[in-house]
Amino acid sequence: MVKYTMDNFKLYTQQDILSLVNTRIGEQKLGEKVQVVTDLDQLKNAAAQFVLLGIPEDIGVRANHGIGGTKTAWQAALKTFLNIQSNPFLQGEEILVLGHFEIAEPKDQSIDGLRKKVAEIDSLVSPIIEKIVAAGKIPIVIGGGHNNAAPLIWGSSLALKQAINVVNIDAHADLRNPAEGRHSGNGFSYAMQNAYLNQYRIFGLHQNYVNQALPNQIATSQNISVTYFEDLLQSQKSIAENWVDFTDDLPTPCGLEIDLDSIENLMSSAISPSGFSINDIRKILLGNTKKYTYLHLCEGAIVMEDGRVDQKTGKAIAYLVSDFIKALRPRI
Repeated sequence: MVKYTMDNFKLYTQQDILSLVNTRIGEQKLGEKVQVVTDLDQLKNAAAQFVLLGIPEDIGVRANHGIGGTKTAWQAALKTFLNIQSNPFLQGEEILVLGHFEIAEPKDQSIDGLRKKVAEIDSLVSPIIEKIVAAGKIPIVIGGGHNNAAPLIWGSSLALKQAINVVNIDAHADLRNPAEGRHSGNGFSYAMQNAYLNQYRIFGLHQNYVNQALPNQIATSQNISVTYFEDLLQSQKSIAENWVDFTDDLPTPCGLEIDLDSIENLMSSAISPSGFSINDIRKILLGNTKKYTYLHLCEGAIVMEDGRVDQKTGKAIAYLVSDFIKALRPRI
């Protein structure tokens, strides 16, 4: 792979992509049709509207006292996605595969050292996101901890010259105190503190993971809204209907966050036996009509630091990416 000198980002070549594709006579895969660029300045003139890139890191998760492993999702998800069939439903030319960030482990592995490194990751990621959004494209970001929501919001905000709104499908609020130092649990509070994030909505928040202060914070804030997962379980409406009710009036520009720990039994840094089904999330994405500024699929893992392995995560991510593009493609 060719190393891009700015910010330790690796731009992919066509050969990098094809090395991950299992070719078959008589068939074409997405990986044989997707676009690449040799310079970020080429993004603006690229025909593809969706830009796929990876953040293979788990430093933010570990900085939040979590179990590492989220760095393993990107490569598996990319390989699975590139081997989806190119057909009338999704052809591949709509997508530009940009590359991934190369993030070195900090020498200081203490919690403080990890948190300082996360702040460096913020500054590494946000300029690339800014460049993509400023080019009029929609970044689809895979991998890493939920700490990376902050630089996605930051970069998008800078590109659009305004604070953006975000809706987050998540079992957790990730609104911890930014004064702790940066980690995967305070990306949204950090973005709000720095005026990059305006309206923040959380869909499927689990009551079991709400600290004592959070309900009052939500009740007194004009910028934070929540639908609890427990209320969804008792609702007479479907998950998809509740989603439309919750997001329909949220104005653009708006980012879409999906923490994969919100999906039951999907390998992630905080895997849970209770949550949305993968098909619940697919229905939401396939029925989407909103042109989101970006899509962020985070916290998923193939191999956890404690030895657990689940290869299905890569395929789950590939389904969600393809659903997101299929729903928006006719509208843009």
